[in-house]
Amino acid sequence: MKFIGTRGTEEKKTFSEVILNPAAPNGGLYVPEKLPKINEQYLLRFFDEFDEKSYKHVAKSLLKKFKIDLDEELINEALITYIHNFDDTDVVPLVNLTDFYVAELWHGPTRAFKDMALQPFGVILSSLAKKRGENYLILAATSGDTGPATLKTFENKENIKVVCIYPHEGTSEVQKLQMITTDAKNEKVLGILGDFDDAQSALKNLLKDDEFKKVLEKNSIKLSAANSVNFGRIIFQIIYHFWVYIRLMSKYEIRVGDKIDVIIPSGNFGNALGAYYAKKMGLPIDKIVIASNKNNVLYELITYGKYDLRDKKLIKTISPAMDILKSSNVERMLFDKFGEARTVELMTSLENEGYFELTKEELEKVREDFIADFATDGECEEIIRRYAKEKYYLMDPHTATAVKAYEYLKEKGELGDKKTIVYSTAEWTKFAPSIYYALTGEDIDREIAEVEENTISDKDAIAYIEAHLDVKAPEMILELFNKEITNENIIPKEKIKEEIIKFIES
Repeated sequence: MKFIGTRGTEEKKTFSEVILNPAAPNGGLYVPEKLPKINEQYLLRFFDEFDEKSYKHVAKSLLKKFKIDLDEELINEALITYIHNFDDTDVVPLVNLTDFYVAELWHGPTRAFKDMALQPFGVILSSLAKKRGENYLILAATSGDTGPATLKTFENKENIKVVCIYPHEGTSEVQKLQMITTDAKNEKVLGILGDFDDAQSALKNLLKDDEFKKVLEKNSIKLSAANSVNFGRIIFQIIYHFWVYIRLMSKYEIRVGDKIDVIIPSGNFGNALGAYYAKKMGLPIDKIVIASNKNNVLYELITYGKYDLRDKKLIKTISPAMDILKSSNVERMLFDKFGEARTVELMTSLENEGYFELTKEELEKVREDFIADFATDGECEEIIRRYAKEKYYLMDPHTATAVKAYEYLKEKGELGDKKTIVYSTAEWTKFAPSIYYALTGEDIDREIAEVEENTISDKDAIAYIEAHLDVKAPEMILELFNKEITNENIIPKEKIKEEIIKFIES
């Protein structure tokens, strides 16, 4: 498989080249030149042999379809992480809530869906670096989940240094503790006085900063990234959509060829892009529902065809991993729909004017695959409380946006009678105070933007939930509250480049 850039390509790249060097020419992103095709016979084979097939087997089979330039030994080493580092044998278990299924993507070591891609990604990238005798700086900008997952997968890896950039006041306490308690000598955590869009912009700028690259070259270091701008992330986010479909077949909930709808809490659009690519490959997905919080730029794009950042200010919500205004992976979708020239036109307008608008015909093409909804904090709290009480199912605020979308769009008739999958992207433990407020009904109408800090700590909120709902937080979360803070660095966003240079030269 070869990769091309969304804004023009000097030459086609291999998978190993784009995973190591994810910055495409002219500020674009790398995409597959052509996606492999999957037919019904392929899906039936997994159905017939399901009892003998694990998530690892399905993943390996799909990676073979992509014909990536990695040897089988390295692929096996990467995929074994799904066996060793996840606490459910299904890796992505399905929970039947009668009206729909929940696919839990968070059973990895940091309790968020980013582990699904970053666990194998870290093995591959570090192995390639070591094999080539090269040293790499891995940059990660995070709204709360990419950071911990990146730090975990690369901790103490040879030939690798990691810098994780996060908004100092834009994550949950548990997410922050997962980052600032890392004691790996090859990792640096920077909490910036800004938001996620500032962190992501800094990462993108550094990937194309010639002066920064010269400093790296002087220190014999090459540059890569762990965000979903790197297709090494996206390829693993395609796989679990196939797994879910095959798992539904094994439960006799669907027959091969039956279409399903999927609902995805969306921030940077990588998870949704994985579903879109899976559909393009032949997976029978009808609608991909994008669920947003009050930072609903994706809802506006998919509903009205407008991406408008003018006069928009990021809103802090109880689903902080989705507190994003600039969703990078939208560019890959635009490229697939409208081609290079139109993508360059749209993205240039967004970057220079803070705005672009699709034509009526273009919007119709987008809505062939996508529909969207968004939820307020109050709506999410109501969903969390109601499902805990009536279904005995505890979900985090991001998953709640997707459940709200399901209920609303089902009532409107925009979702038919097809089986529907709601993707759960994080465990409740990562946002325990928000769960506490939802369950107790305290301050149900509060706007988090108007509150300086939660009045209950994550530790106390977890204890309350454990006591009242007969659930148990995993040890890797509970031990965070006793770990030493070893990597807390709070800086102005203007100092990011300077601090990274200090780190690599130390």
